[in-house]
Amino acid sequence: MPTLVAPSSSPSLPPGLPGRPSWRVLIGLTLLVGLVHLLLLGLAPMAVGPEPSPLASKFSTRTIVIAPPASEAPAPAAAPAEAKPPPPPKPRRPREASVPKPKPAVVKPEPAPEPDASTPSAPEMPDLTAQAATNSGATPPEAAASAPTGAVSPSSGTGTGTTAAAGGEASGTIAGTQAMKIPGSVTLDFEATGQSGASPQRGVFGELVWLQDGSRYDGRLTLKAVFFTLLNWHSTGRIGPSGLEPERYSESRKSELASHFVREQGQIVFSNNAPPVPLLAGAQDRMSVMMQLGGLLAASPGRYPAGTRISVQTVGPRDADVWVFVVGDEEKVSLPAGEYVTRKLTRNPRREFDRKLELWLAPAYGYLPVRIRQTEPNGDFADAQLRKPLPAAPPN
Repeated sequence: MPTLVAPSSSPSLPPGLPGRPSWRVLIGLTLLVGLVHLLLLGLAPMAVGPEPSPLASKFSTRTIVIAPPASEAPAPAAAPAEAKPPPPPKPRRPREASVPKPKPAVVKPEPAPEPDASTPSAPEMPDLTAQAATNSGATPPEAAASAPTGAVSPSSGTGTGTTAAAGGEASGTIAGTQAMKIPGSVTLDFEATGQSGASPQRGVFGELVWLQDGSRYDGRLTLKAVFFTLLNWHSTGRIGPSGLEPERYSESRKSELASHFVREQGQIVFSNNAPPVPLLAGAQDRMSVMMQLGGLLAASPGRYPAGTRISVQTVGPRDADVWVFVVGDEEKVSLPAGEYVTRKLTRNPRREFDRKLELWLAPAYGYLPVRIRQTEPNGDFADAQLRKPLPAAPPN
């Protein structure tokens, strides 16, 4: 008889079909899909643009007044403490009557010879303290500029530097020992003339855009002709105890050169790889120095009479030097925007390749610059004069 074979318990799969995957493979695939979703949703970079500058949409038109340090103001009187009744006096024990002792005989010395009339009187040593001449202790501006760097310590913006105003002089770098009155946000429109080589420059217009929000500032001065830029100064930083504290300054025409105020290291670093220089107290750049000087005069105009010399470290795109500004008398100037009473500040060149800078600041408008003239060593110059009138009063 033929042998019967029992059929298998599991039917055989048709040829060509894959086998059923095991549960381990299914779990692995599930975990892999979840991991890919996490990477796509949680870790993929998002296309987020740079944050807009807070000063572009938010700025203050108020004038900021920075008072002198509290050490210079008189200290408030302390509240009187409650008067406590004095303790009752302790009873004293009566002393026994003392018997007076006989006084010793006093021997009178022979009288000394009378001094000659030519002999000086008794107080022969002069009172040096009373006779010393009044001295503010300020170093002359030229000495401050040529002093070794160790004579003035680097500043993080809160140092005092060497500042004084006595006998019509204020020398040393300006810092936080005086009151400051930083102008509010404003835009000044200028019309400029100039000279570049043998050809005069006409049809040049520019503007000074000044923004501040109470803690930071952004200032830019530009002069442009039809096809090229004559001047572009840009300064950004914060407003601190010493007034304006720049962080970055740049000048650009075809390319940009920048200077960085690295306060934690006490240095000024240049983008053209020039050697860094020490950062002095109250240092400014070519843009911010105009507003800082105006803030000094606006807060204490009587402190800076005509002939006052103010020294401040001024940073350019390639170097830093101590600039000495001389305050002039009141001067009435006729500008395209009208007539203004101004105080003129002049920085005269002291070396061969120094540039000359003249500023006309309007006291009735918070000492804002209404005329700026810069003269290069070769005779090229740019003279920017206010083109549109200022408001009737400075923004407060």
